[in-house]
Amino acid sequence: METSNSTAPSRNVRLDFFRGVALMIIFVNHIPFNPLYFYTPSRFGFSDAAEIFVFLSGFAAALAYGRCFERAGMWLGTLRILHRCGQIYLSHLALFFALAAICVFGNRWLGGEDYIHRLYLRYFFESTPDAIAALFSLRYVPNFFDILPMYFVILLWVPLVWSLSRIHAAVALGVSLLVYLGAWHFGWELPAEPAGDRPWFFNPFTWQLLFFTGFGLGAGWLPVPRAGRRLTTLCLAFVLVSIPLGHEPTYQSVAFLGAVRAHLEPWVDKSHLGLLRVMHFLALAYLMNRFVSWRPHWLEWSLPRWIARMGRQSLPVFLFSMALSYLAGMALDWRGREAFDIAWVNLAGLGLMLGVAGVLEWLDSKPWKAVAAGPAPVRFQPRPRGSAWRNVWAGQVALVFLAASPLLISFTNSEDSTRVPLVASAGQPGELVYQSNGEERIVWQDGI
Repeated sequence: METSNSTAPSRNVRLDFFRGVALMIIFVNHIPFNPLYFYTPSRFGFSDAAEIFVFLSGFAAALAYGRCFERAGMWLGTLRILHRCGQIYLSHLALFFALAAICVFGNRWLGGEDYIHRLYLRYFFESTPDAIAALFSLRYVPNFFDILPMYFVILLWVPLVWSLSRIHAAVALGVSLLVYLGAWHFGWELPAEPAGDRPWFFNPFTWQLLFFTGFGLGAGWLPVPRAGRRLTTLCLAFVLVSIPLGHEPTYQSVAFLGAVRAHLEPWVDKSHLGLLRVMHFLALAYLMNRFVSWRPHWLEWSLPRWIARMGRQSLPVFLFSMALSYLAGMALDWRGREAFDIAWVNLAGLGLMLGVAGVLEWLDSKPWKAVAAGPAPVRFQPRPRGSAWRNVWAGQVALVFLAASPLLISFTNSEDSTRVPLVASAGQPGELVYQSNGEERIVWQDGI
């Protein structure tokens, strides 16, 4: 999930593109009750976008931090890791509070749905002091918010794994494999609820294996498999066989496939990263690498380049997409889930993600520096005429609106109603009630 400001040609365009694809799938999958969820690649195999994201994050981390460790040394490299961990931690908190606010506004404005309950945030609103303490210590991790804490923990292990690689790369990767096996054997997990026994949905003790597999490939510790017809056939056969076993309507309607799927369930478990999920993802990754190597020119087309921009801005786009997905679910609740509504909500969300990535990349280019480095401005500016006047006035109106936005918010909170103070006969002593939109609301009670 490393985001670089560089847009130089030396960047790995394939890496950025597939991270962008993962972000798009994650957005679609996280829209509540989104019918398109059943048509994403995750419904036709054992692995899904989470594997893409974690693996490529490990690969990108090797490219970013490996050079830092080699050039700046162990301690400065560790400092950079800690700086990134701080960004991930603050991003996780910001995302949580943003989505909590979205749920509150959704309950207040839309009605009909309890969005707080849908996102499993009831504990936070009912036991706020305890929930905040647990939230900041990562002992409270609701299911919708668990990928960033998992990434945070795994990133903390990078300096240790890198130091072990100085002994030998096999030692570093061997420790990662031992931790994975130990988590399965001893049941290592992290608690996600102070008031319950629910663990983190993404167990970092198991998911670190996929991260450090990507890290090992990015750092050159593991060789990239050579292209060969036999391996390609084997990977393709495995992916094709997994389709009916991953497609729920198919294996539920065929008794034999249902029995096989039930037998394989521990091996495809997502929370603990079942081994078949790892194998399925690696087979897909090999096939996609073969395809891109066979036709690399299509990455230069307009849409793939826009998708790659999302991959270059993975963390902010991920945060934006998570909040946007819940808003998209609210939009579907409001509009309905007919085919047209489903299409425009999903396409509009994906378009907004592409636009945000473009704006972020433009801001990363620091356009104000290019303007400052240009020729000196002319002292005398001719008076604008015609359409130029309209542009000036439009800009002024926008600035006035921005400056007055706090006042607009305060007027909105007044509920656009005339409050008529009165004392209700049924009210308690010291209680002041006002009438708004035909309803009686309590303002003060017991002298407060």
